[in-house]
Amino acid sequence: MNSLVSWFETQKRFWMRRPWRRGLQFVGLFGLCVAIAIGCAGNNQPAAEAPADAGNGRITMGTTLTARTLDPADAYETFPGILLYNLGDRLYTYEPGTTKLVPQLATELPTVSADGLTYTIPLRDDVTLHDGTPFTADVMAFSIQRFMENGGRPAYLLSDKIASAKATGEHELTLTLKAPFAAFPALLSFSGVTPVSPESYEIGAGSFKPDGFVGTGPYKLASFTSDSIKLDANENYWGDAPANQGIDIQIFTSPANLYNTFKTGGLDVAYQTLDPEQITSLEKDAGSGGWQAIEAGTNVINYMSLNQKIPPLDEVKVRQAIAAMVDRPLLNDRVFQGQAEPLYSLIPASFDISKPVFKDAYGDGDFAKAKALLTEAGYSEAKPLTLEIWYPSASTTRSIVANTLKESIEAGLPGLVTVNVQNTEGATLWENVGKGIYPIILSNWYPDYYDPDTFIQPFLSCEKGSNNLCEEGPSQANGSFYYSPKANDLVAKQQAEQDPATRQQLIADLQQMMVDDVPYIPLWQNKDYVFAQEGIEGVSIEPTQQFLLWQIKRG
Repeated sequence: MNSLVSWFETQKRFWMRRPWRRGLQFVGLFGLCVAIAIGCAGNNQPAAEAPADAGNGRITMGTTLTARTLDPADAYETFPGILLYNLGDRLYTYEPGTTKLVPQLATELPTVSADGLTYTIPLRDDVTLHDGTPFTADVMAFSIQRFMENGGRPAYLLSDKIASAKATGEHELTLTLKAPFAAFPALLSFSGVTPVSPESYEIGAGSFKPDGFVGTGPYKLASFTSDSIKLDANENYWGDAPANQGIDIQIFTSPANLYNTFKTGGLDVAYQTLDPEQITSLEKDAGSGGWQAIEAGTNVINYMSLNQKIPPLDEVKVRQAIAAMVDRPLLNDRVFQGQAEPLYSLIPASFDISKPVFKDAYGDGDFAKAKALLTEAGYSEAKPLTLEIWYPSASTTRSIVANTLKESIEAGLPGLVTVNVQNTEGATLWENVGKGIYPIILSNWYPDYYDPDTFIQPFLSCEKGSNNLCEEGPSQANGSFYYSPKANDLVAKQQAEQDPATRQQLIADLQQMMVDDVPYIPLWQNKDYVFAQEGIEGVSIEPTQQFLLWQIKRG
């Protein structure tokens, strides 16, 4: 499992260096191998010891995820995001259990100027940071300016959007944008957009505090090492006190150790990342084993990127035929043991605006439709089609997906289509995606904030293009090289549109363009799992994919 997680993090680090990056986070949620039988008796790896200091009122949690840094101006991986969400607060957050955006450190939703550029935000006046510093508009402006200027991995999220951040009153913040952006309040809920103490942090390129955190949230950081993290309840928290006295997190080196330690009662909670067989086992034995299995959807999407620079993928009929060949239920069954959901739009099904456009247009494994489209494109058994699918060599999951697609397509269209499966080392693959070397790649996408724009702009927009190909911009970075002035126009309009109904129609039009032009083929949407011992309450994964540790308590 470590090699897969390392590959995902290496992949993400490469993407994050690019100026056009848009929130790609590659996190292995399904483990290394679906073929390994998992069981306590059959595993020869010793179970790790449970964390110490798990006294009354404290919750012990295990994970295989790691935290490189807790500096909100530089943290851009999944686990640090979860930790920062619990250690800090944001201007806006989501009402627990919903996708309703509500004020947190703000007292109201922003007042937006008629031109959509100026956001005036009133702030709470009863908040104190962990070091006793009062929370003011100056503190928030400092924190936003630091986020943008220090040059961390997520800096572009705000620096691309914000022209200035100013305190226009002791408890009034005014943010001026470079261009209208309807999803801006949702962006302000990103885990890194959290106030930090000017007494402990400074503005300066590369000036980071990776192993500390001084903010406003319900927990204070007690200790931070490579194998354990301790959070203590903030006794001076301005909001509702945590339901527990603290969280003791142990970081495991393998899913097997995490699985065994939880199953033998050494942990209260196990969260990411377990292998499919381990998840299946824990779900099946939940009733008799004395634990709870909690399943949730995620906003992580997995897709196929079709490189229009390389024939025959420059032919739309060929791309449409490939879309008809994909059998998503087969992938879910054979690869994920039902621990995923078929995906029919790049916008996850958790958004109301998401429509199953690929299912409606192409179905699943509709080889008759695929054959008809290929015939229109001039292919036959005398002139067969050869497809080449690439994936990073460390990803066993994607290896199984690619080979399942190969077997299914060649069985459904014998003599007409041949699929060659190729792989290379992850860093090499992602370094060359934007150069247009690979015809088809299997990839995934993890959003930064909860808005459909994060599944549209990074895929369909292009800053510079000609001859129907993107030369510079997000679609080039994603390996499709899709270029459409109409798509660019629609993307810009939906970003600027303040009227929800009008914006929804623009997004619907963009989904239709996805299915007509097929620069990408959505494949599956991950599910998320967390396991808790009986008597542990308040454990759930939010619809926005956050894990609220302060809700967890002993029954």
